[in-house]
Amino acid sequence: MQSPRTLDRIYPFTHSAIQCHFNPSARDFVVKEIPLYEPSGEGEHLILYVRKRGLSTFELLAKLSQMLGCKVRDIGYAGLKDKAASTYQYLSIHRSLKPALDSILPHLASEQIKILSITPHHNKLKIGHLKGNRFFMRLKKLKPTDVVRLESALKVLQTWGFPNYFGNQRFGNDGDNFQSGKAINAQQLKLKNKKMSAFLISSYQSYLFNQWLYARVYLSQIVHNFSANDVLDALNQSHIQALQTLKAHYSRPLIQSLQLQKQPFLLLLGDVMCHYPFGKTFICDDENIESTRFINREVSPTGALFGTKLMPAQKLALCIESSLQDSIRAIGSRRYAWVWAEDIEGKYIAPKAQYELCFSLPKGSYATIFLECLLNLPNAADSALS
Repeated sequence: MQSPRTLDRIYPFTHSAIQCHFNPSARDFVVKEIPLYEPSGEGEHLILYVRKRGLSTFELLAKLSQMLGCKVRDIGYAGLKDKAASTYQYLSIHRSLKPALDSILPHLASEQIKILSITPHHNKLKIGHLKGNRFFMRLKKLKPTDVVRLESALKVLQTWGFPNYFGNQRFGNDGDNFQSGKAINAQQLKLKNKKMSAFLISSYQSYLFNQWLYARVYLSQIVHNFSANDVLDALNQSHIQALQTLKAHYSRPLIQSLQLQKQPFLLLLGDVMCHYPFGKTFICDDENIESTRFINREVSPTGALFGTKLMPAQKLALCIESSLQDSIRAIGSRRYAWVWAEDIEGKYIAPKAQYELCFSLPKGSYATIFLECLLNLPNAADSALS
């Protein structure tokens, strides 16, 4: 395998590809936020439960701020939602805007916006005040024989989880947002819009995370699928830059030790782990102990969103992580490398050759990535699924 192309992804499962058609649209793709908490029912802010169609969250905020006569920053939101979908999300405004809100309610339908509920609350919503998202996807042109394989693959993913790549939405229509972010970070490009600059830099952080995750999934694949001798040969011949730094550590005992782990994504000594689905981070000092907890969904490894105040990996895990590191002018953080879909439901509509799929994901995880992994069609969201 050669070095990954710019936004390539690979997945760890071996079932044959499942062909179907998915067209993100208000009818075939529905996203509903799962709130971190319920509104208190009192306070100086109002929590709005909003349905939108054919609008990005930024477009929604721009329209509402214009109609309410306030600034975009006066409207709180917990997360960004897809444009090509019917989405349900929570916003917040100060209660002083209630008269203006009442006056625009009759006009929102023409803007593909509907306010479903208004509830008082003590605080303004902030990014991340979200437990996760519930998704509905309608998959079309699915043969009965493929449905059997699809439902078998669903059981595999339900048990083992999947790699938490950032989806294409993070990188813009042309997939090059991260390049602008890299240029801004290197002070080779300057934008007047500070929010856009920050967004593009975050896209560069996401790109580096995906490159790291690609390398780690690839490493896990070859360790699981080859003998210790063949693994060493494959890694020595690999053109994945992030894996070259491990050459000094390659040994038969190391590979044999890694092969004792049963889960698809191998843990390395020094990985930054985090209690799952939320909790404190800590360093992996014993891969075998943490492997058992990983399989039981008690903990999950994390990858770096490089920046300041970042908790770095250590020991063997640091070799791969540091090979991709850049000094980024933003706050750094850790992101789960591996997540699980919950509450999976599926129904096949045979006369229409359609499959209705529902599932929940943690905040920040992408439904299209879950679907790619399920169908075992890497990068399919670039074309066939969109």
